[in-house]
Amino acid sequence: MSTRKIDFLSQPWETPAPNVRMKVHKGLETQLRMVEFTSGFVEADWCLRGHTGYVLHGRMEVDFDGTVETFEAGDGLLIPSGEEHKHKARILTETVTLILVEAIAEQAS
Repeated sequence: MSTRKIDFLSQPWETPAPNVRMKVHKGLETQLRMVEFTSGFVEADWCLRGHTGYVLHGRMEVDFDGTVETFEAGDGLLIPSGEEHKHKARILTETVTLILVEAIAEQAS
C-alpha cells in the first residue's frame, strides 16, 4: 500500500456525531479527513480547534463569535485554533463535504 496515495473510496465511513460522517487517514503528525455534514448538523459548543481545508460540495455558514462568513464549493478555509477564533458551523445545503488537514496533537483534546 502506498503511503502517498489515500484511497478514500475504499475506506468505511465513521459517524462521530449525529448528522456528520467522516473518513480519516492519519500520518505521523497530521491527518487528512473527508467530512460530510448534513443539514441537521448542530454544534452544541464553540469549536476551538484549528482547521485548514477545502469545501468540495455544498454551502455552510461559520459564526466566528458574531461575525458570520459563508463558505461554499471551491472555497478554502484557514481557521487558527484558540478561544479568539472560536466558531460554529451551520449547514445551508442538504450536505456539505470538506477535506480537512489537521495536526494530530490538536485532535487529542
